[in-house]
Amino acid sequence: MCECPDRVAVTGVLGYSGRYMARKLVNRGVGIVGLTNSVGKPNPDGWRLSPLCWDDPVALAESMRGCRALINTYWVRFNSRWFSHAEAVEHTRVLFEAAAKAGVERIVHISITHPDRDSSLSYFRGKAELERMLESQDIPYSVLRPAVLFGERPGEDILINNMAWVLRNFPVVGIPENGEYRLQPIHVEDLAALAVREAMAEGGENRVIEAVGPEAYTFRGLFAMLGEAIGVKRPVLSVPPWCAFAAARVMGAFHRDVMLTRDEIRGLMEDRLYVEGAVPAGFSRLSSWARRHAQELGRSYACEMARRRVER
Repeated sequence: MCECPDRVAVTGVLGYSGRYMARKLVNRGVGIVGLTNSVGKPNPDGWRLSPLCWDDPVALAESMRGCRALINTYWVRFNSRWFSHAEAVEHTRVLFEAAAKAGVERIVHISITHPDRDSSLSYFRGKAELERMLESQDIPYSVLRPAVLFGERPGEDILINNMAWVLRNFPVVGIPENGEYRLQPIHVEDLAALAVREAMAEGGENRVIEAVGPEAYTFRGLFAMLGEAIGVKRPVLSVPPWCAFAAARVMGAFHRDVMLTRDEIRGLMEDRLYVEGAVPAGFSRLSSWARRHAQELGRSYACEMARRRVER
């Protein structure tokens, strides 16, 4: 890859959203330093890779030397025996401090809607702690708060694809309680464009952006829209949360995966994936995307743990 006048460090360039962000930067003539836990994973885009060496912050800082910005997508979806939200918070603290030592001029951090330091949910509590860390540092930052990602190809995302998979493979769908809690999905390309815009921004202004798409759905309504898009309509029934979790656990075990956690169900039911009055930061409509990809959406199960097994 040629030397470019600007360089940006991006975590997760071999993963989902980070890959789209890196490609948009390259299309602008910006050099990439890909920070990853998976330097041995296939690298079809030919990124310049450096390891996320959490135990060597000096080397981590040196890998970001000369970068104007850091885009951080690093996080873990749920707690497991291999990784945890608490561990991800500590790792990200090391990353932020290394960026400061490297002279990075701006940090763009991917957070979540409604982070909350007082939440009993470690996902939202950990994200809030990371935002607090940024506030305490001297580096200008942009915090992007997406709810749910979708696109570009079905199966790259987890939740939307697997909702369609459930519709295709079961005669009835059970959802926790009334299903009236809401989501605001954003297209991965829209999130990537937003991250790149913020990474290349001039000046020292700090920004927090609700990175939500133009459409909002209740959980029940999202199943209805997806069913109509793929031509597979199913009855959607209200069930107790424990029943929904038990069903998700059984389906996850069949795929050697974690389909939906108890905390994710609680986060949904607490309406944490919807921001009242937020101005949409994305432009792509999930309903239009689902209709365009109707033939392939949900045809196969998207396995989170299979991806992580490849990356480990």
